[in-house]
Amino acid sequence: MATVVGLVGSYGGLNAGDEAILTVAIAQLRAAVAGVEIVVFSRNCTHTERHHDVERVVAAREAVREDLLAEIERLDLMLLGGGGILYDREAEFYLRLVRLAQEVGVATATYAIGAGPLERPADRESVAAVLNEMELISVRETAAKRLLEEIGVERDITVTADPALLLEPEPFTQRMLEREGLSDGQRLIGMSVREAGRAMSETPTSEYHALLANAADFMIDRFEAQVVFVPLERKDIREAHRVMGRMAAPEHAWVLKRSYGPRELRGLMERLELAVGMRLHFLVFATTAGVPVAALPYATKVRDFLESLGIRSPDPERAGHAGALLAHIDRLWDRRDEQVTHIDESLSPLRDAARENVRLIVDLLESRASAAAS
Repeated sequence: MATVVGLVGSYGGLNAGDEAILTVAIAQLRAAVAGVEIVVFSRNCTHTERHHDVERVVAAREAVREDLLAEIERLDLMLLGGGGILYDREAEFYLRLVRLAQEVGVATATYAIGAGPLERPADRESVAAVLNEMELISVRETAAKRLLEEIGVERDITVTADPALLLEPEPFTQRMLEREGLSDGQRLIGMSVREAGRAMSETPTSEYHALLANAADFMIDRFEAQVVFVPLERKDIREAHRVMGRMAAPEHAWVLKRSYGPRELRGLMERLELAVGMRLHFLVFATTAGVPVAALPYATKVRDFLESLGIRSPDPERAGHAGALLAHIDRLWDRRDEQVTHIDESLSPLRDAARENVRLIVDLLESRASAAAS
């Protein structure tokens, strides 16, 4: 009889990082669990069915309780994750599905989740209550473990690493470059921008866009490069155009016009000389492609990831100042070969930690099968 595993997360094409995690999770489960049947609880069933090879897709938000229970009761295990889905005002949606599984006796576990910000008392209480009923908890960074312990999670928490570190690329071909108006002969620098995060919450929007525009103009002039804005979410396109609107040399900047999957975006990274960005998975894709990276001010999870690689980030107190940011990028360019060598050495243990995610799941499934048979 097939083992049935359900995956609950922010799946459905809203974010390329989440899609990368789902891609890797499916591949890991297929390789490790013979004959596994995978059910994805998706926010866009059509997208998930089109882009992922799974047995079933369930409308996570639209389905009524009875239909959800019918799907959940078939599961041997429900996995929550991965990625940063446990945060204020959004966590409850995912917890609802896990809570239903726990009510009908289905085993539940997390899969390399991130957590935070969690400041609302109701969300903190809900997260702790649901996770304390889980069989297994794995998180992708130490900061997430610290936060979960702080809000009252008492079960053992294992720190692994982001599954997207294991994503296999697809080539970003010459034809794909040409369709974007780019060519092999150009020096390309990738940028990832999004709305201002907590790190820039006190900076006026106009100043925020001006800071990013200054960084783009500096790289175009200093490195004789073309800047390619790489959106990981649809709304990133709007932010990129706002930055271009503040640039002195927007004719040397492009926003990717077509929609690409995570494996194609990972392939694009191999065309870049430098990656400067805010989105965590943009930086994950770049580092695994051997591209030097600089983080723009956004969130602690970005800083945590770079610190796990031993990469220095701009001082958060000064990152919003153009001079400090440009100096950081300038130093990185001069030492980019050194950083690439360092990344290459640091990635191996992180990838091993990412592989630990599926080993923990297999151990859990085997222990439950043994208990059921005895």
